[in-house]
Amino acid sequence: MKKYHYIWPAVIALALAIGILIGGKLNFNDSPERLFSTNSKKDKLNRLIDYIDYEYVDEINTDSIVDVTVNNILDKLDPHSVYIPREELTQVSENMKGDFVGIGINFYMYRDTITVIRTVENGPSFLKGIEPGDRIMEANGDTLFGKNLPSRKIVSALKGESGSTVDLKVYRKKENRFFNVTLKRDRVPIKSVDAYYMLSPDMGYIKINRFAETTFKEFRNALRSLQRSGAKKLTLDLRDNPGGYLGIAEQMADEFLEQGKLILFTKNKKGKVEKMYATDAGSFEDKPVYVLINERSASASEIIAGALQDNDVGTIVGRRSFGKGLVQREMALGDGSAVRLTVSRYYTPTGRSIQRDYHNGSEDYYERFEDRYENGELVSADSIKVADSLKFTTPKGKVVYGGGGIIPDVFVPIGNMEEETIKSMESLGFISRFIFEHLEEDRGRYTSYSEDDFVRKFRVDDILFEKFVDFALASNITMDFYQYDERIKLYLKAALAEQLFSENLSAKIKGEVDLMLQKVMELDAPTWQPEKPAVKE
Repeated sequence: MKKYHYIWPAVIALALAIGILIGGKLNFNDSPERLFSTNSKKDKLNRLIDYIDYEYVDEINTDSIVDVTVNNILDKLDPHSVYIPREELTQVSENMKGDFVGIGINFYMYRDTITVIRTVENGPSFLKGIEPGDRIMEANGDTLFGKNLPSRKIVSALKGESGSTVDLKVYRKKENRFFNVTLKRDRVPIKSVDAYYMLSPDMGYIKINRFAETTFKEFRNALRSLQRSGAKKLTLDLRDNPGGYLGIAEQMADEFLEQGKLILFTKNKKGKVEKMYATDAGSFEDKPVYVLINERSASASEIIAGALQDNDVGTIVGRRSFGKGLVQREMALGDGSAVRLTVSRYYTPTGRSIQRDYHNGSEDYYERFEDRYENGELVSADSIKVADSLKFTTPKGKVVYGGGGIIPDVFVPIGNMEEETIKSMESLGFISRFIFEHLEEDRGRYTSYSEDDFVRKFRVDDILFEKFVDFALASNITMDFYQYDERIKLYLKAALAEQLFSENLSAKIKGEVDLMLQKVMELDAPTWQPEKPAVKE
């Protein structure tokens, strides 16, 4: 969520420009005085860049100066108006579009070679029989192994136009042989739904990592699948979800709200208000829903949590969300770059703005967010600071607060330092990397397991655990590994499940020690008591 910060001696550059204006004879059609005329707002920066380009004593990359200038301007606005350089726009756009054109593999650079972790189901590599552990040695005759191989070379070799072909030379370690295969590049999905499965016979679970163009379609397909499996209740996991498209959040909220219910409204600088209401398209109305949020749930995640909370629908579980109540629009700058500019604020149905204060600048904005770790609000709900002036009331009389995020209905504290260290090792891919290297040494050990057998019978032994401890210590990670050996073993098993089978299976395994999921099941537990047998007189 942080944007790039640059240090640029703007005062010196401006002083140079003024010196040029006063003493230089420039070959421009317009007179220099116009730079500071009443019509100068749009001309000033252009002319300054031109002066530097044509007259400055040294060769200067004016493109980089423009990038720095744009970032400095946006930094004076708000923390969420950001500049996207040309070289990053394609990747950012692909992530929000929800797919890219490629060959459909997840891989690591392992000992200087592209090594497949797994293939995307029904993608080009999957359909041609590429397997986990395969090494991609060449693409169209170009070598793809060796030290310091530029990542852009890998990307350009594996990506391309849809329908184009690429000839690969592959080494399969377990068979000790090379083979050639021709793949036709195709659109490969970037999944928004990390996992979905049944938590109980009537409770479904869906984990969403962002709100991209394809997210609602993925969500709806997952929800329908769960309903066919008997789901009459749902846990929607929006933890660590930074947001995305506003319209996708509206569609998702509509699934839970009755027709005519207000989802949110926006207001721009001219005071224009636009209201978004639920339609009759919802497929999960009048059913119990639990929404999981934490301190890194932002933007579109907060829209859904706020819409349900303000309409007295479902239960919000977790910790206070990030607090982003601004709406951005992406605008092209004409050279392949773009800016995401804040164009309005959004408000929850009761009229709450949950945007945190940013008037002291971006650095203060993010430091204040990090203060949540210091002031105890991640451990105790009583430490959350609220202002009576930002108090609102839902139709059924529940008190909710604006300013600084969505406060959950049911609070679940963050884990202790060791528990959070283990989760961080998992979320940052450290455990996954260890498991990948373990599988490269001993992949055949797991070939006889089915998913069901793996869940029921496989146990991470002490030998693998000790290897992980050595791996972590070699990376300067220290903690009391042995006090938390069972939890670490469970995460190792989950990482194995993901690379051998699926993300769904991995999520199920990790769910066994998930405090928020445990709280949901506790809240959902039946309140009835068995009848006492009648007493005979």
